Amino acid sequence: MKNYILISLIISFNMYAQNKEPMKNILSKYSFENKIVKVKDLEISYIKEGDGEKTLLFVHGLSSNLEAWSKNIKQLKKTYTCVAIDLPGFGKSTIKDVKSTPTFFAEVIMDLIIKLNLKNITLIGHSMGGQASAKFAIKYPNKIQKLILIAPAGLEEFTDKEAGFMKMVFTPEIVQNTSDAQIERNYELNFYKSPQEIKTMVEDRKKIKNASNFKEHCQAIAQSVYGMLDEPIIEDLKLINTPTLLVFGENDALIPNKIFHPTLKLEDVIKVATTSIKNLKLETISESGHFVQFEKSQEVNRCIKSFVKN
Repeated sequence: MKNYILISLIISFNMYAQNKEPMKNILSKYSFENKIVKVKDLEISYIKEGDGEKTLLFVHGLSSNLEAWSKNIKQLKKTYTCVAIDLPGFGKSTIKDVKSTPTFFAEVIMDLIIKLNLKNITLIGHSMGGQASAKFAIKYPNKIQKLILIAPAGLEEFTDKEAGFMKMVFTPEIVQNTSDAQIERNYELNFYKSPQEIKTMVEDRKKIKNASNFKEHCQAIAQSVYGMLDEPIIEDLKLINTPTLLVFGENDALIPNKIFHPTLKLEDVIKVATTSIKNLKLETISESGHFVQFEKSQEVNRCIKSFVKN
């Protein structure tokens, strides 16, 4: 009888595992129709809206996806060709074990540009996507006309000891076991005042815990953190010759890191860029946090349009 019960439980568990959907099927529908392009043997999800002469190419941050730019694109698509991508391991792109470094993401972006035959490009990156976009500008300077970094990672220096500790505690298992309450708290930390639309993001993050490839997604998140730590860009910022716009929310609660650098101020982090990047314009947005392009989309869009136009 015990054996029968055990076999039944195993069969039920296997059936349950097989019936699980991949993350791309669980995420809410994007604001715009997403398409798929094959890059580096990976299926990369992207959206393309508008038909302007100039192209804005958007790259999201950690634990995010292309929907992070939805409020910006709704307005900017009237003037520009707007392309946003899901980086490998995120959103509706392929989730598999890859070396998720800023260099690798820059190569994916480059291959996407070639595949989609994009021209007159302004590359726009947020947070982790900002660090990858800065790496792109260093690696492929002739492929973009302008660079926009929105609350970018990579401007804050971590010692080897700090980086080692972060790697030790920020594991795929920790990400996988994040409670619903902590998920809500994590999202709130991205904003000065949480907008109504945050509910969809939070619910999506909770729902994907049941995805068949959620474990692999958590691995991608952890690997992306390790990649940012392993490829600091501070010393390479002086190599950026592309006209650059730097945008920060004045109330960013994630940069600088409050745990490791409690006395470091946002102004100190910004100074790293302003003293290193030759042709840089700075914009700070009041009453806004780390997810500034979503929280204050109209203000950020004005900055983008003015910078691209001029």
